[in-house]
Amino acid sequence: MKLVIVESPTKAKTISKFLGAAYKVESSFGHTRDLPKSKMGIDIAGGTFEPTYEVPKDKTPQVSKLKKLAKEATEVIFASDEDREGEAISWHLAELFKIDPKKAKRIVFHEITKSAIEEALANPRHIDLKLVDAQQARRILDRIVGYELSPFLWKKVARGLSAGRVQSVAVRLVVEREEERKAFVSQEYWSIDALFNKTADFTGKLHSINDKKIDKLGLKTKEDVDKILANLENAEYKIKDIVKKQTKRTPPPPFTTSTLQQQASHKLGYSAKQTMRLAQQLYEGIKIGSEGQVGLITYMRTDALNLSEKFLTESKSFVEKQYGEKFALAKPRFYANKSKNAQEAHEAIRPTNVSKSPESISAYLDPQQLKLYTLIWKRAVATQMVVANLNKENIDIEAKEYMFRATGQSVVFPGWLQLYPEQIKDEMLPEMTIGESVDCKELKPDQHFTEPKPRYSDATLVKVMEEYGIGRPSTYAPTISTIENRGYVERDENKRLKPLDIAFVVNSLLVEHFPDVVDYKFTATMEENLDEIATGTKDWQPIIATFYFPFHENLVAKSENLTKEDTVSMREIGVDPKSKKPIYGRIGRYGPFVQRGSKDDEEKPEFAKLKPGQTIEELTLEDALELFKMPRVLGQDENGEDIKANSGRFGPYVQIGKTYYSTKDADPYTITLEEALVFIKAKKEADANKTIKLFDGSPIQVLNGRYGPYITDTEKKINAKIPKDIEPKNLTQEECEKLIAEAPSKKRGAWAKKKS
Repeated sequence: MKLVIVESPTKAKTISKFLGAAYKVESSFGHTRDLPKSKMGIDIAGGTFEPTYEVPKDKTPQVSKLKKLAKEATEVIFASDEDREGEAISWHLAELFKIDPKKAKRIVFHEITKSAIEEALANPRHIDLKLVDAQQARRILDRIVGYELSPFLWKKVARGLSAGRVQSVAVRLVVEREEERKAFVSQEYWSIDALFNKTADFTGKLHSINDKKIDKLGLKTKEDVDKILANLENAEYKIKDIVKKQTKRTPPPPFTTSTLQQQASHKLGYSAKQTMRLAQQLYEGIKIGSEGQVGLITYMRTDALNLSEKFLTESKSFVEKQYGEKFALAKPRFYANKSKNAQEAHEAIRPTNVSKSPESISAYLDPQQLKLYTLIWKRAVATQMVVANLNKENIDIEAKEYMFRATGQSVVFPGWLQLYPEQIKDEMLPEMTIGESVDCKELKPDQHFTEPKPRYSDATLVKVMEEYGIGRPSTYAPTISTIENRGYVERDENKRLKPLDIAFVVNSLLVEHFPDVVDYKFTATMEENLDEIATGTKDWQPIIATFYFPFHENLVAKSENLTKEDTVSMREIGVDPKSKKPIYGRIGRYGPFVQRGSKDDEEKPEFAKLKPGQTIEELTLEDALELFKMPRVLGQDENGEDIKANSGRFGPYVQIGKTYYSTKDADPYTITLEEALVFIKAKKEADANKTIKLFDGSPIQVLNGRYGPYITDTEKKINAKIPKDIEPKNLTQEECEKLIAEAPSKKRGAWAKKKS
């Protein structure tokens, strides 16, 4: 038996279909070893930076299974993805199996098809230790930054924060875009359109005055526009110039990881994470009727633009058959790789089989898969179609010192646009000659205001990260997911990335005190170093050392010298008109809040939590004063005690004395007394139903719990199960004490030991 090991069970299922009974295909379920969770796991003291790996508990059963199969196998073939992460997966497995990586049998392929698998098996290689070194260097760098910098943020800012070598730079990009937006001052400007007629209506825009082109802000006020309109009263409009030219449009290159994420965002509204999840499914295999699992696209983590000879041949045949020879290229079209680090052996993202058009397999794909596959399939095939020919026409119309320009275009021959259409509007202009007059039916002035740059979408953030050289194809989607999951950004109404208060605080701290960690050029240079490790031109330990020792020395100094007040700046929102006390916005242990008064005042400052969706950066004085209206007294209960509405760490609630009642998602600012009483009644009924039996003077109780009745000792904090053959309400105190005594003691975890 020959054992073939891949990363995922779906991939294993697809590949096993192509191999005979002599092969067994198994999945490693991703990485089988990693750095330990409980400690750094890197030899820093010794200066070697050698990592210590361990098998995570959840991977132990699968690793045991693979070890057993490896011993039984006549040959072990490592078939993980052909990138640094995939190479490292194979290396870790070889280490676990005690197989020499330099002698191990390693196969790679860019698509999961029978021919690709057979070719890979016929041309095995050994594990590339240079790629493994590059992956280890990245993992070690990320561990160092995260393991040392995150605790610093916990102490100086708030618990639960994290920092990362790439994620912190992404946060900086989002924060700086938001700061640009806030600093932006909108400016008024105007435009003037003219509706002309010459056998047909067409529109021209005011283009120049006295042969001087009007820029975007050329007409700044309504007064400017009114003067022009008055001057054009009864003016004669004549054709001054006509320029016609034919232009060619070349199809865009096939998709890389970055461009796929950008176009899937623009055209389909998919997030980077969603795009990669769907692409993974298409790559690993979709069940297509009697064919079984079929890999539909090539590997989706790539920055190369190469296309295989097989695809070029298939595309040419398809185009000729579907559209005719005039749409097909005589010679294949090739695209130069823009990324200087793109691996020439890799391919762009393309369909594995051109004959599997989206229409022919639509029944086997879900709607989201089909949309992404259609996008990939059409973009790739369109690269091998002839250029589109367009006619463009500019007509200049003169009136006194003013010149209007009308533009038109038409498609002469669609070429690749026949398959992969883009927004090209046919705007035909009437036939005219220079010197003839045209009728101006109407002048239409229009007021505009300049707008700030929009917040980053997944697509635009990926694009700018790629331009800066921050991260690599495999890191874009996880980075965006990380900064969202860690609470640095949220999605606004347009699904764009809006930084939260904590993002401003952490970014400001890192930029000031750890500039290298968030410096664009520094991060890009580090990526280049990792690429050079992968090609064998640099060793990884010196690169880690060059980064680590200055970083650690700075971290120690900042830890000793900076206080929390130094790192968490307060924003003064305004002054309370009644108390005359200043109001600040701050970040605390449980998130953003407002503070009225100062710690130096005789009276203790008051605090209030922000409403969901509010940020300190956007909070007005009016908003802040509204927050201090909490708690709201809604009325009194039957005993005359106040019923108050408020919001706390665990959400909104109402309070009577020292008793709290959760109001779930009810707004504490608008909840009524009647609505609050419903929550109070429900809680009291639930509490009443919870108690089955009490014993006078005893801490032992019989209660109803989430999983049924149980016994508890409130003093010893011990719970005991009730045997199924005993009726809970019939239990005596002695029986309960016996069951409590027999209850197994809970193992005390590391946290409990540390606390004690």
